[in-house]
Amino acid sequence: MKGNKVEQKCKFSKQVVAILEMYDVDYSTFDILQDYSNWKTYPQLYVSGELLGGVDIIKEMDDDGSLLEALGTATSPKPLKDRLKETINHAPVMVFMKGNTEQPRCGFSGKLVNLLNEHSIEFGTFDILSDEEVRQGLKEYSNWPTYPQVYSHGKLIGGLDIMKELADEGSLVDELAR
Repeated sequence: MKGNKVEQKCKFSKQVVAILEMYDVDYSTFDILQDYSNWKTYPQLYVSGELLGGVDIIKEMDDDGSLLEALGTATSPKPLKDRLKETINHAPVMVFMKGNTEQPRCGFSGKLVNLLNEHSIEFGTFDILSDEEVRQGLKEYSNWPTYPQVYSHGKLIGGLDIMKELADEGSLVDELAR
């Protein structure tokens, strides 16, 4: 694929990762942008060393229900609430934003990244543009209608305005350390 599990570099790779994450499957990736091979299209999903297919086949199998069997697992997709809790707690400070730290995809996300970096706060990110179910579901789960959203140790702290207020008060670092 283009990129890896954490940071996909194309929409097709993002779609395959989102589908696999629903099934809580243990998998690894190969970043074709780092090494070149003679494969014709990407991403390609292999199960136990056998080519399953590209994004079109994976989506078709997901739609018709055969993907779960092909993955060789008896688990069903994680409920959205469980996925949200897991993602919120992925790092002590998690930012749900448009884009990522290297490429924020809106001004608010860019300003928030700069603010956190200025205060030397380490944080993880989730690109809400990569998963529409998470993007919409998190708004309801958090009862917070906009992005970015910042969580500290699983607790919603707020958006950019709240982060600015905390920084102006001098309590940003302390609030995110709790």
